Amino acid sequence: MFGLLIMLVLMAMIAAACSDSSDDTTTTAAGGDETTTTAAGGDETTTTAAMAGDGFTFGMILVGPENDHGWSQAHFEAGKYIEANTGATMISLDTVNTADRPETSVEQVVDDMVEQGASLIFATSDDMRDGIEAAAAAHPDVPMIWSSGDSAWADGEGYRADLPNLGNIMGQMEYGKMIAGCAAALTTETGSISYLGALINDETRRFANAVYLGAEYCWEAAGKNVADLNFAVNWIGFWFNIPGVTLDPTEVTNAFYDGGADVVISGIDTTEALVVAGQRAAAGENVWSIPFDFVGACSEAPEICLGVPYFNWGPSYLGVVESVLAGSFTADFQWLPPDWTDINNPDTSMIGWATGDALSSDATAVLDTFVAGLGDGSINLFVGPLNYQDGSVFLGDGEVATDDQIWYTKQLLEGMEGASSA
Repeated sequence: MFGLLIMLVLMAMIAAACSDSSDDTTTTAAGGDETTTTAAGGDETTTTAAMAGDGFTFGMILVGPENDHGWSQAHFEAGKYIEANTGATMISLDTVNTADRPETSVEQVVDDMVEQGASLIFATSDDMRDGIEAAAAAHPDVPMIWSSGDSAWADGEGYRADLPNLGNIMGQMEYGKMIAGCAAALTTETGSISYLGALINDETRRFANAVYLGAEYCWEAAGKNVADLNFAVNWIGFWFNIPGVTLDPTEVTNAFYDGGADVVISGIDTTEALVVAGQRAAAGENVWSIPFDFVGACSEAPEICLGVPYFNWGPSYLGVVESVLAGSFTADFQWLPPDWTDINNPDTSMIGWATGDALSSDATAVLDTFVAGLGDGSINLFVGPLNYQDGSVFLGDGEVATDDQIWYTKQLLEGMEGASSA
């Protein structure tokens, strides 16, 4: 009987100890958050929760160098953004183009990435159309995104209903280009603005047109005659310089300045126009430039940089990864505007404008008003009457352009100098 009593007391003590320690719970938080718990003895322990994308691998195919301070770096940084927010792992390959890697096709790159465990592929150039469409057909169970393409646009000219695993993402950079044009018009002292173009297609024509429309609007808003505004375009033949294949963007930019332009706006993936402007400014010239694509591009020559319209692919790419992880991926067409509540919000806005050191405070104030007008819809520059270069009607009087009319831009606009086709 006494032995039974001793046993009951011991069991009660053990139960009490277990009850006390049961208060020391460990919480698993999403996103790799650290959780601190206090053990019964007062010792603190810290655990790091697994992130939602741990073990998930995605591929990123870049047309140019990952550190080009332009288009390809913007995509590469988006991949790093995904890694930071999910714990997923990126496999990347840069300079995937016929000049730098003549023996390497996009299909081969996709095959290799899938073999390495990639469960999602991003192909990040218009130039990759044929390759990524073939790869999507060859790997129908692997979700893929072709950035800047129209294969998933049901109303688009390039719609591929037979590729349900290939989606498209693009930003409405037309707004960023309008802002760039306005900044140029508010700064130029000669009334001569030039545009350094890449190759000639619908995308590059609509970007050049948007720059011109922004410049024209702000030039006229300043009380100046549009007939006194000079706007010239020259195309190098590809997204960036390929010696012996394209025009040299450094030479083209110097020719612009030699011809009287004092602001050169870049439409190529790299920063030659900005570098040239910095060199000429250092020699005493009053010249400025506006680079493209990457938020940090002005760092090449901040003293003469008016600002940069840039892509922020991170939030939209993160959304794709999250949809794949959740099993809800849909190959749709996304043409994303800025977040007008804050166009420079890195977690929400697809398109941004980073004001440069060289833009005056007065011009910045006017530009801010212009951006606000674009955002609230009180300023819409794709409204007629607008004619193409050859005099044919692009938009009739009061006609508002449709998405189709803007996306598939067939010519430069009347008032612009330069070629509309190759």
